[in-house]
Amino acid sequence: HVQLVESGGGAVQAGGSLRLSCAVSGVTLGRNCVAWFRQAPGQEREGVAFIHSGGTFYDDSVKGRFTFSKDNTKNALYLQMNSLKPGDTAMYYCAAVYKGGPPLDLNQYRYWGQGTQVTVS
Repeated sequence: HVQLVESGGGAVQAGGSLRLSCAVSGVTLGRNCVAWFRQAPGQEREGVAFIHSGGTFYDDSVKGRFTFSKDNTKNALYLQMNSLKPGDTAMYYCAAVYKGGPPLDLNQYRYWGQGTQVTVS
């Protein structure tokens, strides 16, 4: 039974920081491609960043401000978010078990967490 559980969301002022975590069970992350997505109210879910064997890649909207890391010993993912902006307000989701295709396409992941809310004012 694969389970992804996000935590670390909250409400912060613009310019602040948050660190999101995603605990993964039931599947070994290893070198598999994993990703963070976000969905703002009334918007489609969009890819924020992904890690695969070729490295870590970020959407232009977060490049230089967010850092995606993975700890294979803990089977966990992290998203360090700095210099937060009101436009970063969204529900954030981690995703795992990549099917192939564009890594920031939400249809390419089999398993998702329940999300953690980030609100920037």
